Amino acid sequence: MATELPETMTAMGFDEPGEPEVLRSEKLALPVAGENQVLIKVSHAGVNRPDVFQRKGSYPPPPGASPIPGLEVSGQVVAIGKGVAPEMLNRRVCALVNGGGYAEYCIAHERHCLSVPANMDMDQAAAIPETLFTVWHNVFERGFAMDGETLLVHGGTSGIGTMAIQLAKAYALRVVTTAGSEEKCRAAKELGADLAVNYKTEDFVRKVNEFTNGRGADVILDMVSGDYVQRNLDCLAVEGRHVTIAALGGAKAEINMAKLMSKRQTMTGSTLRPRSDEFKALLGDEIRKNVWSLFEDGTVAPVMDQTFALTDAAAAHARMEEGDHIGKIVLEVRAED
Repeated sequence: MATELPETMTAMGFDEPGEPEVLRSEKLALPVAGENQVLIKVSHAGVNRPDVFQRKGSYPPPPGASPIPGLEVSGQVVAIGKGVAPEMLNRRVCALVNGGGYAEYCIAHERHCLSVPANMDMDQAAAIPETLFTVWHNVFERGFAMDGETLLVHGGTSGIGTMAIQLAKAYALRVVTTAGSEEKCRAAKELGADLAVNYKTEDFVRKVNEFTNGRGADVILDMVSGDYVQRNLDCLAVEGRHVTIAALGGAKAEINMAKLMSKRQTMTGSTLRPRSDEFKALLGDEIRKNVWSLFEDGTVAPVMDQTFALTDAAAAHARMEEGDHIGKIVLEVRAED
């Protein structure tokens, strides 16, 4: 039986870029699922750093994407578009989306959805897709991380960091991470990090080189960029892979190319949101095949920081910008049925 759907929904948007307070609720027409798409009645939505950049005006949505912030949701599929298998209807899912997550209903590509197991809460499910897709692609597909190698991940208690630590340990890597306080370093070690370095009081380059007996890290996942890049290369192993996913410390870097060449290091990077639906669908297929069972059996679980109501999205953004959070911040759109 088809679910009766409302004509409008509540969503969080903004008129002009600015501070968190520019976010405000609005009534919008319900989106319609197109070919290979599903309509999700949203339970929870993850809050991510790109949402903050979008609100500030520095990260506009790609062409065709919803202008509503929000890159990941959990909820129930309540309508399907052409080409979608009927069994998707009523399924509990979490999904990577191009935008539109801060709303009561959201469109997702069917192959960007992951089925939520019965033992997983929907707030946790909403905290997974963006970080999982990002870490899997950049650490394991672009960074070619292999068991027995050492991964250095900056921002170990961020959503990305907590996911990277857990996945790396699940695949038998050694993990070094950086964090900005002793409390955060302890949290990272409790998650499985072999070494957590307080970057405010210690030199992570020296600590990484000491930890690896001078070899250096085999893979570095960097979201800082700027003047961190050369420091990263100074503790990256011969034939090591440096993967950039953000530039929180500045988009420009000066590096010593002679050192890079002598150590045969590889530098790469990516951003996920602008990639094609087909690329993300293939990535979703790889995750379902290789990784999702780790979440189904509880081996890997998102670290949860704080939950805010949808209409308190401004407070959620303020929490993220303060930098005190450990793990994921989510919005509760509606209480789970």
